[in-house]
Amino acid sequence: MAASSEKVTFPGHTGEMLAARLDLPAGPPRAYALFAHCFTCSKDIFAAARIATALAENGFAVLRFDFTGLGASDGEFANTNFSSNVQDLLEAAKFLRENHAAPSLLVGHSLGGAAVLAAAGDIPEVRAVSTIGAPADAEHVIHNFGAAIDEIDETGSASVKLAGRDFTIHKQFLDDVRGSSLTDRLAKLKRALLVFHAPLDGTVGIENAGMIYSAAKHPKSFISLDDADHLLSRRADAIYVANVLAAWSSRYLDESAEEKPKAPDKGVLVRETRLGKFQNEVVSGDHHLLADEPKAVGGLDSGPSPYDFLSIALGTCTSMTLRMYADRKGWDLGRVSVVVDHDKVHADDCAECGEREGRVDRFVREISVEGDVPAEWADKLEEIAGKCPVHRTLEKSSVVATKVVV
Repeated sequence: MAASSEKVTFPGHTGEMLAARLDLPAGPPRAYALFAHCFTCSKDIFAAARIATALAENGFAVLRFDFTGLGASDGEFANTNFSSNVQDLLEAAKFLRENHAAPSLLVGHSLGGAAVLAAAGDIPEVRAVSTIGAPADAEHVIHNFGAAIDEIDETGSASVKLAGRDFTIHKQFLDDVRGSSLTDRLAKLKRALLVFHAPLDGTVGIENAGMIYSAAKHPKSFISLDDADHLLSRRADAIYVANVLAAWSSRYLDESAEEKPKAPDKGVLVRETRLGKFQNEVVSGDHHLLADEPKAVGGLDSGPSPYDFLSIALGTCTSMTLRMYADRKGWDLGRVSVVVDHDKVHADDCAECGEREGRVDRFVREISVEGDVPAEWADKLEEIAGKCPVHRTLEKSSVVATKVVV
């Protein structure tokens, strides 16, 4: 299974729907990341798409979205500001927390970098933050407005051309960014920080990286992007950022850095991974497995469901029982395959249910053997399959004793 990308939506800070993409790795995510795009850009700008894709290829799930009024998101851009962008980020983190797993990595490009620095302290699950070509203060974005700044201050609004498009900027936007300081937030960040910046960045000068780095406390790192441009328009630059991000963040995010849970002296251990709603790690002896639910019911589809495991138990027990019997009898029995299907049916519609009433669990088991099977063996194989210990356990009434340890 290859990495994939799916469209999602969630309500922003005003309740209007924001358009997003969730880039998913081929297997269970190492961690979830949240990406904030540059000022007036969108989630689909090359740098955002390429970095998210490369992170997914490195095992991360990445949510990138359009801020209110931009891209495919609802709302009016003219009514937004830096503070509203931060609120949208918090809503995006809430969406991940409630539907998958809260982000432990925040990545912000340009003004999106300033936004993730401002939001990080309000997302308790975040353990690492990275900025790419970010200004040291949100007010830096005003430099892009040129002569329109005076008009906005005097008349309350003006049309500003940014990246070839016209945007209406209101005075409330200027007032908001002028009052937004990152200095205190950087000093209290208490997360690992990685600052990417290109020395020749003509949009946000390299001095901004120095101010961010100086204001933050360790652990912090700086990576020079050499001759990359501000938008990382070269594919190689975007991939480089993603690969470095994946390697750097592993020190702070990977669950594999934690001690693997040990199996109990008796039985098996089942423990939440905290990735997705339902994903659990199953430990049996030295064996580590994943249990999950399909995406259709809110899972990550990263492992068999509980009823799948029950069917697996019946199928494997059946195959092993038949092999033991054949070997004991000296039969040259070809490879055995067992297909098990589980469903809940009404007893009235179940010929095998006997005197039972109401809805019952019904397992349909289909056994096949490679090669020719003598006719006289077939009935005996069916009989022996019925002696499988798991088969007997399922047909009998079991007792489950529960003790809660607090």
